Amino acid sequence: MSADIHVAAMTPVFPGSVDAAGQLATLGIMGGGQLGRMFVHAAQRLGYFTAVLEPDAQSPAGQVSHYHIQTDYNDPAGLAQLAQLCQAITTEFENVPAQALQTLALTRPVAPGAAVVGIAQNRIEEKAHFTACADVSGVSCAPYAVIETLAHLQAVQDERADLLPGILKTARMGYDGKGQVRVKTAVELAAAWAELGSVACVLEKMLPLTAECSVLVARGWDGRVVSFAPQRNVHVDGILAVTHAYEGNMLSALANSARDAAVSIAHHLGYVGVLCVEFFVVDDGSEHGGLVVNEMAPRPHNSGHYTLDACDVSQFDLQVHAMAGLPLPPPRQHSPAIMLNLLGEVWFDADGQLQEPDWYSVLSLPETHLHLYGKLRARPGRKMGHLTITGPDIASVKTVARRAAGLLGLPGLEAI
Repeated sequence: MSADIHVAAMTPVFPGSVDAAGQLATLGIMGGGQLGRMFVHAAQRLGYFTAVLEPDAQSPAGQVSHYHIQTDYNDPAGLAQLAQLCQAITTEFENVPAQALQTLALTRPVAPGAAVVGIAQNRIEEKAHFTACADVSGVSCAPYAVIETLAHLQAVQDERADLLPGILKTARMGYDGKGQVRVKTAVELAAAWAELGSVACVLEKMLPLTAECSVLVARGWDGRVVSFAPQRNVHVDGILAVTHAYEGNMLSALANSARDAAVSIAHHLGYVGVLCVEFFVVDDGSEHGGLVVNEMAPRPHNSGHYTLDACDVSQFDLQVHAMAGLPLPPPRQHSPAIMLNLLGEVWFDADGQLQEPDWYSVLSLPETHLHLYGKLRARPGRKMGHLTITGPDIASVKTVARRAAGLLGLPGLEAI
């Protein structure tokens, strides 16, 4: 597969350049969430103007961009305005309609392209892709079956008992643990499929997990790839809570395999942009365990936020470089880091009353880096920001991270 663009070639969009109409080089992004906000900051630091297409008037990215096109993602007038303003366009989340990206790609470079975003939007296609490139990547996904009809359900119940216990996941729109039900028996499977609306799903075999990790890679229009070292992740209730980013956060053999697999997946897709590939580490009976690819995100990722403070080049810098056709500098991590996700629960006390987090105490701790996303209302489960702790060594980073997590009442403290 190759990147699905319709322009003849990608001419680099240099920062600070001015077109014939006297307009400063502008980069566009579909989606106005926190990932878009951090992309906008990275682009503006280089000297680009930015344009965000996002229906929410108070979106985090729209608040800080030069242009905010407040329309639906499929609105023809909004898409035309974005294309007119921008020299290159990207997306900040995978559920932007692929058709909208395809429309933009008729006149502008779009990275990543509609075809690869479409794969990430559908777990059935995503798993088929992982399976197809397993011989090259060396890593496959968990055993699974597709359930789209009653006949598929019956076939799984009759012939694939090996997939139970398992996790039933909707093919579309599932993230942060949403659209997923754990099932132990054929009866529970049938009930769960009905509960999910009898929509297209995949049933994944539940595996004995020992850890989770992710790898961020950036691939340019010319096929050049750079990557960050794998980060080890801890999830609570399906949402990322803690990311460990330092040498020795996982066995080097597994880390190398994960990195190689992520690069292979990006090449197999003909991907352009920043790609995050998530993996499970499973107990397969071997001394070190094995890797299973879980899913991919065609964008920067929550687990890569530490790169803003612990690396000389962040995942958002690489997103800008990749889409604009600039050279991709190999990133270097200069400090060990732990990233703590800040969900809406931090803004509520034990009685459910709104409270202001104790930022004074948290920011009194050494080498703490607070990033809030400009969201006006906190609610449970909503990603409001993150806190990254860096330091001269792993031990000091862990000590400060535990203190910060305790002050904020964060989950996953035992995993730090």
